[in-house]
Amino acid sequence: MPKAVRLAVLVSGGGSNLEAILTARTSGQLENAEVVLVLSSKAGVYALERAKKYQIETAVVERSAFASDDLFQAAILKKLAQAKVDVVCLAGYLRKLGPSIIQHYRGRILNIHPALLPKFGGPGMYGHFVHEAVLAAGEKESGCSVHVVDEEFDHGPVLSQAKVPVLSGDNAETLAARVLEQEHKLYPKSIREFCEKI
Repeated sequence: MPKAVRLAVLVSGGGSNLEAILTARTSGQLENAEVVLVLSSKAGVYALERAKKYQIETAVVERSAFASDDLFQAAILKKLAQAKVDVVCLAGYLRKLGPSIIQHYRGRILNIHPALLPKFGGPGMYGHFVHEAVLAAGEKESGCSVHVVDEEFDHGPVLSQAKVPVLSGDNAETLAARVLEQEHKLYPKSIREFCEKI
């Protein structure tokens, strides 16, 4: 059997998509990849607890600990290199990756976004802001997208999408819950398919 692709999952919060990836790995739906590092932009987030439960190495790299963004990005890159990471998966990671990381992992950084890109992407479009924008625009459907990360927010090639209806009476929370359910199915499947090709 080919060697499993080594994944780093970058997080900033609860880590429910991280949990979906780890569950898929445990159940054999993601047999060609393994999470070797969970890196958080903040200390004390629940995603780190999830990682520990699976005995996965964790790291916290906070921007406030560094004098410049370049030093901050270099510290992330060092952690990824030490863990011999092949593919980087963003899962609710709220910081922009710098050019040095993008260049080093060009074409091997994935993100899941809670809307149907190219709609409702870009700076400021994360979390409840996305769902509020979808509702304000009167969209009939929303969903999630897995895409390759490049230098611009939510811009790289879209690999896969899952759609959900926008229901009358929806608010940002009810729509978010419906989209998140699809994220948990789509992301592990997309990672598996991506890893089959590298």
